[in-house]
Amino acid sequence: MGCLDEGHLNVEVESVVSNGCVELGLEDETNTIAIEDAVKVLLLGLGEDINREGIRKTPHRVAKALHEGTRGYRQKVKDIVQGALFPEAGLDDRVGHAGGAGGLVLVRDLDHFSYCESCLLPFQVKCHVGYISSGQRVVGLSKLSRVTDVFAKRLQEPQRLADEICTALHQEIKPAGVAAIIQCSHIHFPNIESVLLDSKHQGWVKILVSSGSGVFENKSADVWDDFLNLLKFRGINREKIQLKVPSDQCWCPSLSFLSADASSKIEALNPASVTAVASILKSLGEDPLRKELAGTPGRFVKWLMNFRTCNMEMRLNSFHRNGMNSSNTNGKVDLNEKQICSELNLPFWSQCEHHLLPFHGVVHIGFLSSEEFNPIGKSLLQSIVHFYGFKLQVQERLTRQIAETISPLLGGDVIVVVEAGHTCMISRGIQKFGSSTATIAALGHFSSDSSVRAKFLQSIPSSTFSGGL
Repeated sequence: MGCLDEGHLNVEVESVVSNGCVELGLEDETNTIAIEDAVKVLLLGLGEDINREGIRKTPHRVAKALHEGTRGYRQKVKDIVQGALFPEAGLDDRVGHAGGAGGLVLVRDLDHFSYCESCLLPFQVKCHVGYISSGQRVVGLSKLSRVTDVFAKRLQEPQRLADEICTALHQEIKPAGVAAIIQCSHIHFPNIESVLLDSKHQGWVKILVSSGSGVFENKSADVWDDFLNLLKFRGINREKIQLKVPSDQCWCPSLSFLSADASSKIEALNPASVTAVASILKSLGEDPLRKELAGTPGRFVKWLMNFRTCNMEMRLNSFHRNGMNSSNTNGKVDLNEKQICSELNLPFWSQCEHHLLPFHGVVHIGFLSSEEFNPIGKSLLQSIVHFYGFKLQVQERLTRQIAETISPLLGGDVIVVVEAGHTCMISRGIQKFGSSTATIAALGHFSSDSSVRAKFLQSIPSSTFSGGL
């Protein structure tokens, strides 16, 4: 099935703390304080004022989110499963189908998130897990979700996550076999240079992996046909699944990016920031020297430095002057002589200043234009969006800043709509998978005339933004 030896499995199954929510002990409180101190170092490295109202509580919020997002290190699979094994007559060691014994039990669409061990960014997980009963034993169905969550709530990579789920369930349930198919979606966060050069940057990297134990170890076995046939209507088939991801294949976008020529342009990292991330890993119960984590602090800091307060030079004053020169707004506006123009689906990427977690989405801009008006180009609007996106932000402020900046450039009558998906909505216990947030800022006639505002909002295509899986 996988790469887990017996010793490693025992460590995973016999973790430290029982399942469920636990109160912070003395050691946990110490680790939380250590994470908060490390986050302060990172914020200072970004050039931020750690006493600023918006981020004053950020170190505590980040520590709380990481503690929640890695609670799997402090949970026991045994405690979850052993109290939920039930006898079921007719299920013995034989494997059969109609009229036989040991039929397949499959639970689909278990949504989780995990932190990528290569870059510390959260990624979304949709897990389909099943087993074939034996020994007259079945397990409570909710426990399959609980067990998958234990291993998702650790620093992970997709193939190991699938292997660990199968191995743990096989040891505790002792079935004829366990199978898991996992769909993972990792945000592909660009740096500022690459996003300006690549207007078609893809926001997500997706992978589909599988693992099996017992009768599922043979990937050609008939039992896999049963499993996959029950997933076909979800668009999953054998051809799409990577039955075993090569150990030298990297799925994390940060690894792919650093292998490119652009990596040579990255400036030297702040040693204090790198040390701070290593301290966070240690406080979470990980070994920063583990082979898979050796480069993680550096990769996280390189990504975080995209959001330095001075990371992008833009002469907004000159934009205002040029915009006003091309504008033709004197006195009252005659709406009969103007039409609504728009630039839709301008992509942006940003970083939540409350939790240091990424959010991204699209910006829609509307404005009133006449024949005499010469609006600024889409490329300049996109640059303004990126300028305000690549900062520690909140979506409401981002929307307002874009509107206030482009207003004099577009004649004063503007509306900005921002649609975004926030990883903090899934990675700190809320788990609102697939949710998105929309914010509006309207100036000029878009602010005072509800019919004009409604006309623009109705012009935005449906399903313009997808937050992940």
